[in-house]
Amino acid sequence: MFSLTGLAAEEEQTTASKLEALKKDVLSVNRDLFILEEDLLFPASTQVAVYLSVDIGYFFALDNIKLKIDDKDVTHYLYTKNDVDALYRGAIQKLYLGNLSTGKHEVVAIVMGEGPYKRQYRRAIAFEFEKGSEAKALEIQLRDDTTKQQPRLNIVEW
Repeated sequence: MFSLTGLAAEEEQTTASKLEALKKDVLSVNRDLFILEEDLLFPASTQVAVYLSVDIGYFFALDNIKLKIDDKDVTHYLYTKNDVDALYRGAIQKLYLGNLSTGKHEVVAIVMGEGPYKRQYRRAIAFEFEKGSEAKALEIQLRDDTTKQQPRLNIVEW
């Protein structure tokens, strides 16, 4: 003999397990769509990514950064205290992800912040690179220069 409460509980468990499986399928499809969207919007043949890493703290307090590629503003970022703390602990920030044609290009990074004795600093660096048929990644490195007691900028290709 079956009880109605037992049957209802069994149906509820079956429905809950089906719902959980459906949620997993939706998440999987969502992940696949995100990857497909990235591939369509930023194909490897035209993709350029620019990252920022920081190894400072004594001679410079980061406030904001402005990034230009081929004389066009592509990003401007104003940092919060939490952002700066994360960068000081070793985080790498993706500043820009976009498409560029093959050939020569120039990236310009302008970094602003506060240096020793509350002096305002504005540092800039320009870097020319060749974009081939593969994805390109650049890293802007902001470092302390202990000999000059000032921040130093460097850009490297990955």
